[in-house]
Amino acid sequence: MKAEVAVIGGGLAGASFAALTAAAGRDVLLIEREIGPHDKVCGEFLSREAQLYLTALGIDLPALGAVPISTLGFALGRRIVSVPLPFTGLSLSRRVLDAAVLNRAEIAGARVLRGYRATGISDCVVRLEDGAAVDARTVVLATGKHDLRGYGRPPGRQNDLIGFKMLFRLTPAEMAGLVGRIELTLFPGGYAGLQPVEDGRANLSLLIRRDRFAELGRSWPALLERLVAEAPTLADRLVGSVPEWDKPLTIAGLPYGLVVGASDGLWRLGDQAAVIPSFSGDGMSIALHSAFRAATAYLNGETAAVFQRRLAADLSAQVGRATWLSRLGVRPIPQRLMMGAAEVWPGALRLGATATRVPEAALRAAADDASLIRPTQF
Repeated sequence: MKAEVAVIGGGLAGASFAALTAAAGRDVLLIEREIGPHDKVCGEFLSREAQLYLTALGIDLPALGAVPISTLGFALGRRIVSVPLPFTGLSLSRRVLDAAVLNRAEIAGARVLRGYRATGISDCVVRLEDGAAVDARTVVLATGKHDLRGYGRPPGRQNDLIGFKMLFRLTPAEMAGLVGRIELTLFPGGYAGLQPVEDGRANLSLLIRRDRFAELGRSWPALLERLVAEAPTLADRLVGSVPEWDKPLTIAGLPYGLVVGASDGLWRLGDQAAVIPSFSGDGMSIALHSAFRAATAYLNGETAAVFQRRLAADLSAQVGRATWLSRLGVRPIPQRLMMGAAEVWPGALRLGATATRVPEAALRAAADDASLIRPTQF
């Protein structure tokens, strides 16, 4: 089969790019390996920037059940500091959000192949697992945290973390206490975020150093048991809770701190272009920002190399600051220093949240560009 543009990956970045370019009249084929909606290892926090981009795509977040988040709790041991966020965030599962954005791409005119896995690329021909091939003029790589064979990303600045995600049904009392809050908890060797999502559930996403997880026998039950012992404020939330799944989603080899500044001929979006530590809550904003920047560049006839340099300039400082904080946040002494600083000056937490966002100038530039290409309706 043939296409002007082949997009590999139907997550936020790939589906948003497909929606924008298809709506502008381009022949877009999107290849998504999953057949239907699915969960992902993700904190599921939508910052102000992400909300702006999704609104521009015509996504009605409240109608999807998105939960407002206005307060950050920062905890270590029994110590906890709570501050208002510098913006009101939203919390929504990737299962729901990704399906909505992918649906917008289809409405915009993109062809979507569901349940097809790309196995390689050669001269803009995308090979599929079933032996078929897609002959395209342009290939967009938006496979998220998973690399395509032969097109792996280089290491980041923090490569030793393993990510876990589990959804819980908390007790009514604890769920009520979590309303409007995201709670970031430091523990020896890592950190965890807990926040409400739609349908009365709570999302626990955590990162732990690989060596620390090895000490626990690489066992999720052992990790959860240790977490309950070492993070009492989080343990209080989880008392009486019921996990949604038998085992968590997990991912390793995350190249935190990576920003791709040069092009290998592909248009790299989302986590294939820049990987920010999860605590920042800005991963989905970066995915959407990269999609809008790429769509504008592509429709204006620019090259992948020009786009990749521009995106790197937008994000390098933000990703660098977040990675520096993340490296401190998994070590015992820096953890105590960070907690002490937050207790003395709670505004430091708000400053950190602001410093790890997509820069305002880059956001304005992308929004101005998008206004030139965004259709009045899908």
